[in-house]
Amino acid sequence: MHRLKILAGHLSPPGAAAGGTRDVGAAECGSAGGSGPQDVVVVHGRRTAIGKAKRGAFKDTTPDELLSAVMTAVLTDVGLSPDKLGDVCVGNVLQPGAGALMARVAHFLSVESMSLRAIGEPGDLSSRVTEVDKARDCIIPMGITSENIAERFGVSREKQDAFALSSQQKAARAQTSGRFQREIVPVAVRHADGGAEREVLVAEDDGIRAGTTLAGLSKLRPAFKPDGSTTAGNSSQVSDGAAAVLLGRRAAAEALGLPVLGVLRASAVVGVPPDLMGIGPAFAIPAALQQAGLTVADMDVFEINEAFPSQAVYCVEKLGIPLEKVNPNGGAIALGHPLGCTGARQVVTLLNELRRRGRRAYGVVSMCIGTGMGAAAVFEYPGGA
Repeated sequence: MHRLKILAGHLSPPGAAAGGTRDVGAAECGSAGGSGPQDVVVVHGRRTAIGKAKRGAFKDTTPDELLSAVMTAVLTDVGLSPDKLGDVCVGNVLQPGAGALMARVAHFLSVESMSLRAIGEPGDLSSRVTEVDKARDCIIPMGITSENIAERFGVSREKQDAFALSSQQKAARAQTSGRFQREIVPVAVRHADGGAEREVLVAEDDGIRAGTTLAGLSKLRPAFKPDGSTTAGNSSQVSDGAAAVLLGRRAAAEALGLPVLGVLRASAVVGVPPDLMGIGPAFAIPAALQQAGLTVADMDVFEINEAFPSQAVYCVEKLGIPLEKVNPNGGAIALGHPLGCTGARQVVTLLNELRRRGRRAYGVVSMCIGTGMGAAAVFEYPGGA
């Protein structure tokens, strides 16, 4: 709670009363359609292109270089000096020390250790993991959780392949029409091929497969179990990428003469069974919408992460979301899923799509989270930016 109070102070406008306090545990995103000095606003956001892991455009590029590129671009675009930043939060999942698995397992086991490993390593898990069902479920491979959803809720292979094809087609159209150009920061990188280095400017996502067909997808073998329905062709890609989003209180943005690209109206994080981790958005989205006083019908665009087709299809059908509102420029199946980057990437893509439509609009960003969670946020594009 002390940390949250510090962060809230960073988001307050210059000259705010030092004695003023707020319940930072409560949602203070601002009512939908309203406008107040304490609104949390999105000033700007950019992302890199997304490259295929180990063989794509960023195979020889370190994460800090990618992050530096987008953070620099965001600040440069709006003319903000780095010394005006109050806090920097970086998402990271599989880099050494990220510790995402341990945090969730500890939730069920109530265990903690700061002695077993060096800070730079993830550490060991308790032997009790296998003794507690929910903790044991946290280490189920992600692909198997996808198969669990498909089996439990009857999501057919045909539906999954059709969803994957749609993602590829939408992403290919968006790329061809130049929709991503405004959000992507071109990054100059060096490729080491056969011992010789060369400089390459990376400005396009390299995972989009424009030639994908339903017939081709249907021929692929299951990736995680012999009789499964999750394949390499209908699942998200393992990827490299970075994204940055600049947030602040409305009063602070106005005091600094910064633009407002969007307004955060609500956010929610929920827990779901770890063996069905992909259903998280189906529960996080209603929670966030209720907090914002809005409904599914009020939303113009839903950016729902496509970790696996089974979970994406389930969430869309469970909530009754019209397919034309879901990931209109494709999702992770086509673009890729750099884990720690995806949420910020979705925010950047969502707000740029709403801006492209040229009117006040609402959108949702949501994703499942490995080990059994879901997150969702509701954004308003005010129009005119």
